[in-house]
Amino acid sequence: MVQKPIKEQKMVLIILLSNIFIAFLGIGLIIPVMPSFMNIMHLSGSTMGYLVAVFAVAQLITSPFAGRWVDRYGRKKIITFGLFLFAVSELIFGLGTHVSVLYFARILGGMSAAFIMPGVTAYVADITTIKERPKAMGYVSAAISTGFIIGPGIGGFIAEFGIRLPFFFAAGIAFLACILSLFILKEPLTKEQMEELSSNSKQSNFFGDLKRSFNPLYFIAFIIVFVLAFGLSAYETVFSLFSDHKFGFTPKDIALIITISSIFGVVFQVFMFGKMVDKLGEKKLIQICLITGVILAAASTVISGFWMVLLVTCLIFLAFDLLRPALTTFLSRSAGKEQGFVAGMNSTYTSLGNIAGPAAAGILFDLNIHYPYLFAAVIMFIGLSITFMWREKQFAENVAD
Repeated sequence: MVQKPIKEQKMVLIILLSNIFIAFLGIGLIIPVMPSFMNIMHLSGSTMGYLVAVFAVAQLITSPFAGRWVDRYGRKKIITFGLFLFAVSELIFGLGTHVSVLYFARILGGMSAAFIMPGVTAYVADITTIKERPKAMGYVSAAISTGFIIGPGIGGFIAEFGIRLPFFFAAGIAFLACILSLFILKEPLTKEQMEELSSNSKQSNFFGDLKRSFNPLYFIAFIIVFVLAFGLSAYETVFSLFSDHKFGFTPKDIALIITISSIFGVVFQVFMFGKMVDKLGEKKLIQICLITGVILAAASTVISGFWMVLLVTCLIFLAFDLLRPALTTFLSRSAGKEQGFVAGMNSTYTSLGNIAGPAAAGILFDLNIHYPYLFAAVIMFIGLSITFMWREKQFAENVAD
């Protein structure tokens, strides 16, 4: 395991960051074309919700295995396999003419995300010094955000030349990343290190951890995690469908709104998040973001016009962008000696919310296009109510025991 300064490993880091960027770019690419795709294939809103949810289900189920395989088989193999799987899933989705094929493609996509994420983060941790690791992990996080931001924009513009083209483009760049990784990346671990890691990694009992999370003091925190993921994913899933059905926005319009809103959110997060946490504390910031989310989700049903939609979307995306890191920071700070358990359960409850939210939003969209937004507002209001039951000192003491 060679740990060198970042300056000496630029090429390897660029390849690793490109891999994670491409995976999230591919996920973002398809957002603005989904309404048109839905119309062409005569799909219902509930089907679109299930297509988003099935990706999260596959990722949730595959993640525990992927984490262990990264140690057992090595970082490079898992990363390249994940990229190959991602390319195949995008290609199948682009070619799909029957809904069952689309589901299969989304399952492969969710599995690929479960392989790429731990592979890249473990590789980056292996090759960086402890001092430079936070900086390198910051780069990984930035690559994910940038992929999400640029993805819808590129997808919207490529779709002008053909509605299936964004999927083929995503497949092409993923295959390219897979080939580059195969030839340029070297496995950072020796065979002995892999065997040692594999034997050391206790097969953590997922169901045991889940049972522990029902402890009343943990449970309130994790229920908030679930409620937020549920509400946010419900809102985000139907955004492009809502904009298409209600306002007749084109993929290009939707791409523009999502791209501008995402850039606004990320810039604000980078420059203001730390200052806001220092001034307000995580709990108060979470509550302010939730109040904003409730009001704007409800307002989304009555506004009209491109500029008004852009303004409300910018503000609601900003609330979401501040909410996620505030909640993660709060949990991490309160976790005491139980960082692994709390981080694992944070991820699990987020995934469960990401599965249930889009599925519920899709079903409600078929009943009335305003229902998913009103439902998201209600869910976030429930989350807000629960935060007032949250005793952070008690939680921290309990975890430290």
